[in-house]
Parts: sequence; structure tokens; C-alpha cells
Amino acid sequence: MKTTLVITSISAPNKILKEFAKGCSTHNWDFVLIGDSASPANFKLNHCVFFGPASQQQMPFKLAKTLPFNHYARKNLGYLQAIKNRSMVIVESDDDNLPLKSFWLQRNQKINVVSVQKKGWVNVYGYFTKTQVWPRGFPLEEIMANTNSVKPKRLNLSDCPIQQGLANGDPDLDAIYRLTNNANIIFKSDVKHLALGQHTWCPFNSQNTTWFKDAFPLLYLPSHCNFRMTDIWRSFVAQRICWENGWMIDFHYPTVKQERNHHNLLKDFKGEIEGYLHNSAICQQLQQLELKGGKQNLEEDMRRCYQVLVSLNLVPKSELNLLKDWFSDLNKIL
Repeated sequence: MKTTLVITSISAPNKILKEFAKGCSTHNWDFVLIGDSASPANFKLNHCVFFGPASQQQMPFKLAKTLPFNHYARKNLGYLQAIKNRSMVIVESDDDNLPLKSFWLQRNQKINVVSVQKKGWVNVYGYFTKTQVWPRGFPLEEIMANTNSVKPKRLNLSDCPIQQGLANGDPDLDAIYRLTNNANIIFKSDVKHLALGQHTWCPFNSQNTTWFKDAFPLLYLPSHCNFRMTDIWRSFVAQRICWENGWMIDFHYPTVKQERNHHNLLKDFKGEIEGYLHNSAICQQLQQLELKGGKQNLEEDMRRCYQVLVSLNLVPKSELNLLKDWFSDLNKIL
């Protein structure tokens, strides 16, 4: 199946981008890199198709004209470009995640997994390490209460169109963890693939995630929120809609090592405050929604989910206009 790697970056070609480009060339993947206002004007990297601000404006997408600049959500244009190029699998990562050999292994939508069937929050990381650590976006009030006492149930085969790979080293954690702990994290356990059952919540991110065609509409990243929350809130919407379609989200063994770019942790903390305060409420309201389910209703179901974020005053109504443009583009190329 045609596979495209999608990354957004304002970096010049660094060690990791070069490693991704080399791997894509070796494994016959496409590589789409989306820049932003601060990107180098003369960016060049073999086996990488780079779209800077000027070339993005020439893309045949409504969203290219309406997305705000200086935001991680410009990555949406990379997803659209991959879909336009007839990719069946989209793998996304970032410019500070070094791919391991396992990153390039063949991916399959239907896989054997173990699953956790528990209503409420489950800290997936607790099944892959004994170190007390939690993913970015996990509600703070659930950290101590979540002991992962629920034993996974083995399944023969599950439909997992969204698969979150873990990251060793300095994985995607929230600012509170990083401000209080600088442990090097190595995920290792007998569990290789863990999926969450219906009504079971855990955030997933955009650092190392595989999307199959069935779930492409769920790729949409909201723009009118802090970049520390965009992929987290997307993950909540995606989980809620997956329940209606018989899909499970797979969390699996590490396939990258994060060598994290410099971050101002207090700035990260400030950007995450709305998540600390509202992530539980978001999921409570999403869970109460009546959704239609079915691939033909993904647009309507997503609109209903994003109206929850609007009703909580976490994004403005203009986010719904961007979502409309996203589906206008998708409907032309899918």
C-alpha cells in the first residue's frame, strides 16, 4: 500500500529529517514536509517534497487559503497532499524523533492486540513501563487514581485504523512531568499492541502515529487552540468516533527515539493549562453525544464533536469553518 510520511517543521534539514528522507527512499515511501513562516527559504532535501508558505498557497485546497500561519495545524495540508497522491497509509512524526529500524516495518490495519475494557481513563503508558509516567493530555486528577489494575483481554484480531507508536528517550509528556522529572524513559513489556475498548479514554499524539484510509477524515488538527492541545483534542474526537464504527486505537511498542528540540517548559505549561482544566469535561461531553456512526456520517459526527469544543469556549465558531473547508477538500480527493 502506498505510504506517505508527513511532518511539519521550521528546521533546516537536520540529522533526523535526513534520516527520515533516507528511510523513505529505501522503503519507497513518499515524504511530504510542510513548512511555516519561519522555515528556511532555500530548504532542500533529497527524497522530500517540501511545501513552504508560498507553495502552500498554490496547493489546490480551500484549506490552504484559510488555515492560520505559525501553527502546527498547517500539517493538515500535508495530510491532504498525501491523500491527493493516493496514499493508503499516512505515517506522521516530527523533526526530533529518530526512527528506529522497527519504524519501517510493514503496517497492517487489522492486527492481533490485547485490549483493556474499562469505562473511564486508562494510562496506557503504565502497561509499557513501571515508571510513573503519563502521556501529554492525560487528566492530572486521574494520575494517582489510575493504577492500571485492569488486566488486558486478548483478542484474536482487531480493526485499528489509527495506531500510536510509543517513543523512547524523551517521549511526548506534559510540562508538569518535565518540570519535576527528567527521567530517560524506555518502554518495554511483554505487551506489543494494546487497544482500548469502548468508553475507555487515553490521549494519543501526533509524534509517531499511523493512519489508514478509513480514518483519514479524523486526521484534522484544530487551528484555533494552542499547539500543545491540537493533537490531543483531535485524539479525543477520533476516539469517540471510532467507538461508533467498531474501530479500536492501537498503542504499540516504540519505533522512534525522541531527541527533543529545545522547549521553554513554562511556555509549554501555559499552553497546556486549558487541557489540565478541561480535558475530562471534553470527554464527558463527547461521550454523551449521540452520533450516527458509519463512514458516510463522519463529517456530521466530527462537526458535532467540534461543537462540543465550541460550547466549552475552547475554540471559536470559526473552527467549524476550517473543518468545513477540510471536508470540502477531502470530498474532492478521497
